[in-house]
Amino acid sequence: MPTWKKTLRTAGIRRADLAADYSRQRDLVRSFAKKEYLAVRLLLAPALHPQVIAAVAFMHATDNLIDTGAVADRKTALAQWADATRAALDEPVAGTDATLRTLADTVARHPGLRPRVEAFLDGAHLDVDYAGFRTEKELQEYVTGYSLPAFMLMAGFVAPAGAHADQSAFEARCRALIESMQRLDWLDDLAEDAAGGVVGIPQQDLDRHQLTVNGIVQPTADVRRSLAALVQEQTALAQDQLRVADQLPQLVAPATRPFVAALCRMQHLKLDAVQQAGGNLVDGGADVSLPAIMKTLIQQYRAARRNRTETKVHAVLDR
Repeated sequence: MPTWKKTLRTAGIRRADLAADYSRQRDLVRSFAKKEYLAVRLLLAPALHPQVIAAVAFMHATDNLIDTGAVADRKTALAQWADATRAALDEPVAGTDATLRTLADTVARHPGLRPRVEAFLDGAHLDVDYAGFRTEKELQEYVTGYSLPAFMLMAGFVAPAGAHADQSAFEARCRALIESMQRLDWLDDLAEDAAGGVVGIPQQDLDRHQLTVNGIVQPTADVRRSLAALVQEQTALAQDQLRVADQLPQLVAPATRPFVAALCRMQHLKLDAVQQAGGNLVDGGADVSLPAIMKTLIQQYRAARRNRTETKVHAVLDR
């Protein structure tokens, strides 16, 4: 893995002020998404690292702005942030927020990111209005309208390119992966979310298992048994989507295949942990095996190195 300073130079980021802005985003992403950050640094081409990190940092900053507080205040915050984002992308200025400065630079280097930013901002109202789901249909609308555009801010960097690239198949499998991720996150966060009064499980499913948010906060033995059945049901849905997402690595370029494969494999590990926790999720999140995560990253790092070596050999032979 190259040093961060060398990575910035490889990506063409040489201005000291801009390098400092990217470094701040790097520190932020590393603090809240350690596994994903490590996957980026180990498995993607260094020239992509700052831009992927900038996009993830922007997504996280947006989510933080609209995730808490009164709905009216969150709507105002979203409107102001969306205006500031679009202004920064149209004409970056020195006074712009550091996150928006790096996003603007990234969009200038990768213009295809602009429509993905717009789609994400357009769908962010779904998160502002989020108060749990009554039905599975509402959950699906949230995933399609907000979770997928958020995920595509990062996934767009590894999308297949070229005249024969199947963009629709790629996005459909990204949709499957993010649905699986969201279902597992909502289960993993169940205890914390219930304490806040809103969980990510549709009310119709809670009702079918005779569960309530208050019951999850103060669980009885019956609640744990009912929750175990609900977890089994929800993880089966997540697993179905993950099986579809497992086709993603074959749709991307060989250079980015180890990164995508690692994302999918880490979700399998989370699925196993959530399934094993079952009804005990009322006590807190599931513990994903750190050695298993590191094994996955090491395996894919070796695959990435083999691919880079083969590419260099072919380049020499083709001269």
